[in-house]
Amino acid sequence: MELDGRVAVVTGGTRGVGAGIARAFLAAGADVVVCARRPPDAPVASAGRTARFLPVDLRDPAAVEDFFAEVARRHGRLDVLVNNAGGAPYRLLRDGGPARHARVLELNLVAPLTVSLAAHGLLHAARGCVVMVGSVSATRPSPGTAAYGAAKAGLENLARSMAVEWAPEVRVNTIVPGMVRTELSHLHYGDAQGIAAVGRTVPLGRLAEPDEIGDAAVFLASGRAAYISGASLLVHGGGERPAFLDAATVNGAATVNGAAVGPEGPTVHGAGVAGGGGSAGTPAGAPTVTTDDKEG
Repeated sequence: MELDGRVAVVTGGTRGVGAGIARAFLAAGADVVVCARRPPDAPVASAGRTARFLPVDLRDPAAVEDFFAEVARRHGRLDVLVNNAGGAPYRLLRDGGPARHARVLELNLVAPLTVSLAAHGLLHAARGCVVMVGSVSATRPSPGTAAYGAAKAGLENLARSMAVEWAPEVRVNTIVPGMVRTELSHLHYGDAQGIAAVGRTVPLGRLAEPDEIGDAAVFLASGRAAYISGASLLVHGGGERPAFLDAATVNGAATVNGAAVGPEGPTVHGAGVAGGGGSAGTPAGAPTVTTDDKEG
């Protein structure tokens, strides 16, 4: 398989998008280490292979250094680092003090920097790569998750700078997911009908599956991406339909999702449901989960 003999670390890889990424690397032949503060409810496995779990608090630099020392002791090398852990609760700026917003920045921007620095020596020796898991929140307004969006914007810029500073030995890229269907989706979108309605706001007509984000990460880590560094790969199903198109009028008729409607107004399945995304623990563009949901 593509990544036979490689060793990959996936932070926050115990559930949601992180578990999907870990499964994709296992299926590609890599030895995978997942980490979070707490162990998963069930081992992360795929293709008859299981990821190793090691606990760590990524906001503790000393603990992170110890974690990578243990990875080196057990595996002897590190080829791929996927910085996936993160997330944020829904909180308007005025409803949270500076300390709460700073914790979001710490988990989603400072922690990936801390982890990358601790892993650099191993990655340099293996001529490996870093894959950051960003968010569409980095490139659009994110009311209710402003600190998260700002952190993800910073993460993309950090990745581009790292790609220059650490070249040619270490490649660094960012995956930018949109909304992802995970085991926690019902908490944010409701029942199956609600999830389907949200999916219809995406041009491809559905939410992504965690393993599809994993497939993109495997590509960026593989030899097929050997000349890709400092890039951001959008994995969002086409993004979101611009709101102005639905508000526009043509010959006096309003249009909704590309279809003209009469003066009585449109009938739209899932009306009032906004598109977006969320944390890597569930939807990846406009997270409405606690940090625990993403970090595991």
